[in-house]
Amino acid sequence: MARKGLLLILSSPSGAGKSTLTRMLMAWDATMRFSVSATTRPPRPGEQDGREYYFRSRTQFEDMVATGQMLEHAEVFGNLYGTPRGPVEDNMRDGCDTVFDIDWQGGQQIRNSALGRDVVSIFVLPPSIAELDRRLRSRGQDSDEVIAGRMAKSRDEISHWAEYDYVLVNENLDTTFDRLKTILTAERLRRDRQPGLADFVRGLNREFETR
Repeated sequence: MARKGLLLILSSPSGAGKSTLTRMLMAWDATMRFSVSATTRPPRPGEQDGREYYFRSRTQFEDMVATGQMLEHAEVFGNLYGTPRGPVEDNMRDGCDTVFDIDWQGGQQIRNSALGRDVVSIFVLPPSIAELDRRLRSRGQDSDEVIAGRMAKSRDEISHWAEYDYVLVNENLDTTFDRLKTILTAERLRRDRQPGLADFVRGLNREFETR
């Protein structure tokens, strides 16, 4: 039966595994769509409009916010970032789920939007703060100063864990991914996400009447 696509929000402190789990989820199910954000920052070499971001002027972006075309938005280091509503609604109508790799603030805005009832939110926790620090350092991408900043920010991010529908402790990546797939499978089967179910049951009742 046809179903409406849902909005899957994944949040975590940096280093807990959110982005890796998102990539694994997209590879597992080719029908899933990743939410592409809009931004007012200029494109970097090799970036394409609609692939990495929807690149918009500040005036265009603010007009989208004013006319309700943004599900969530925020200003980061002088540039605006946000989630356009149109592509998400298109995915829902097509029966495709949309994955959001966003922080707790963006997740909160989407949950409070007109599409909030179709949201499934998952927060990913590290098994320990020591392990979170180790993972950040093992990347070999950031200076000690940047890592210290990410660790300081993680305390505030973790404090919002109780706002989410599900919480996963990412001690083992494969185990966490299996649990993520279980959550998604169950949420897809919820009665209110299967709009054709009522017609199907009416058909069953008609069969009773013709026996």
